[in-house]
Amino acid sequence: MTEALNNFQSRLDVLRSVYRQQLPERIEPIEATWNRFIASNKDENYCQIARDRISSLHYLTHRLAGSSASFGFPKIGEAARRLELLFMAILESNDLPTTEEKAQIEVAIAALQEAAQSVLPEQNTFPQIYSLENICTPEFCATPDSNNRLLFLVEDDPVLCQDLALQISCFGYQVNTFQRLSELKKALSVASPAAVIMDIVFPENELAGTKIVQDIQQGRSHPLPVLFISSRSDLMARLQAVRAGGKAYFPKPIKIAELIDALDKLTSVEATEAYRVLIVEDDAPLAAYYGITLQQVGMETEIVTDPLAIMTHLNDFRPDLILMDMYMPGCNGLELAAVIRQQPAYVGIPIVFLSRETDFNKQLTAIGLGGDDFLTKPIEPHHLIASVMPRVERSRLVRSFMTCDSLTGLLNHTTLKERLVGEVKRASRLNAKLAFAMLDIDRFKSINDTYGHLTGDRVLKSLSRLLKQRLRPSDITGRYGGEEFAVILPDTDGEVAVRVLDEIRIKFSQVRQQADGAEFSVTFSCGIAIYPQQQDATQLNEAADRALYEAKRQGRDRVILASNSIS
Repeated sequence: MTEALNNFQSRLDVLRSVYRQQLPERIEPIEATWNRFIASNKDENYCQIARDRISSLHYLTHRLAGSSASFGFPKIGEAARRLELLFMAILESNDLPTTEEKAQIEVAIAALQEAAQSVLPEQNTFPQIYSLENICTPEFCATPDSNNRLLFLVEDDPVLCQDLALQISCFGYQVNTFQRLSELKKALSVASPAAVIMDIVFPENELAGTKIVQDIQQGRSHPLPVLFISSRSDLMARLQAVRAGGKAYFPKPIKIAELIDALDKLTSVEATEAYRVLIVEDDAPLAAYYGITLQQVGMETEIVTDPLAIMTHLNDFRPDLILMDMYMPGCNGLELAAVIRQQPAYVGIPIVFLSRETDFNKQLTAIGLGGDDFLTKPIEPHHLIASVMPRVERSRLVRSFMTCDSLTGLLNHTTLKERLVGEVKRASRLNAKLAFAMLDIDRFKSINDTYGHLTGDRVLKSLSRLLKQRLRPSDITGRYGGEEFAVILPDTDGEVAVRVLDEIRIKFSQVRQQADGAEFSVTFSCGIAIYPQQQDATQLNEAADRALYEAKRQGRDRVILASNSIS
């Protein structure tokens, strides 16, 4: 059963079955509220009570009309829609229902009951095995395995082999080294690496590396990604490398930054972050339906059934797009969109409304108040995906231009400070710890003056890449300005933060930088501050900066944890 539910259609079938079981719970409040409305003419505040109950009936029938059609119960959807339109007309008339309208409502409720009876399961014949909460658990929403980080390095010079392996491993790869070609064949029979880095010249032959790769590739159903390195840079060596299926070619001495760039692209170590869609829909099964539909194309979704709780989700989930119902209890979608648009941090997030509303003028009003599109319920899965995907792609692209540093791809100064404020709020709410680290490349001006600004840029990119690969996906990294970087580490105390940043410091110092035939290494200094010892984002920033200054004062190439004694 679990295996069957791992595909999209099976999960929707389970959700539809759960929804069908819930139909009595959805229809009974409509009948009960209507009966209370009929009996309310004896109350002193009859007019106000009657209006409130008509409003509740409009909401309940609107909700049922949208969800039932989506789950494949069109007759229930049609009956609920007739009731919704009747209640809407009464509300817009600003009057109480006439005798004729009451009769029409009675007939429509009877039709709704009849439609429901035709699809309701017999008692005890359909046990509810799965709840809405577990339909989208990791068991059903499996994520791909992490990328293969294993590399085979084949180089007959033992000193160069070990040095190159050390530098590559700094960037998060596991490197197995081989100095003889025969060792490679044995290793490939046991393990499959993400890529092979192969020298060309060996004692056996000047082009032995390319020849053994050709032999290996002939016996494989899927070609092995290979990058060639060599002291030869002539055309014949390069041609043989291409003929052997080489994806890249690096003359010695190897520029490690360029090699890592090629490896990253070839092995897809840095996976594209899933698009995030926040679903604001008070009808839980319908929200789950939208979530499952979008998850099947790799999107990450979060559901908000209480619209008044949206601000916490906006800050923590950081959606690329908001999918929002128009009619919800507490506040409607138009009001919520207006609140979101009044906050600069969320102005650029696309808002797509979902509703049974067919009045074109009302749809235009919704878009005028901050919406980007209007989708009419019920909506087919392929239509939902086709509508959301291009908008979420453009949203992510535009956002990257606004929030990321063009050289390193890390967050820019402004965005990083905004994220720090948000993460401090989150840590405060969850009573959690938070580390903030500031890093500064040592003697960077001397690097620019000696080797040029292009070399300086490569150094900046090598550190940014190292930070991205050695930190957790939940950590937030940015370029603070110039040669200065900053890292936000959620749920991290001082001891752990110092250990993590010190490991990165050591790895960075082991990377051999190249410039015009010269080789040099670079270090950085780091200061760390901890929340809640520092009580807000400003104090964290200032304390980390003081700790960074102290690291510089003590001789550079070290990590210092801020304390009240640093002044």
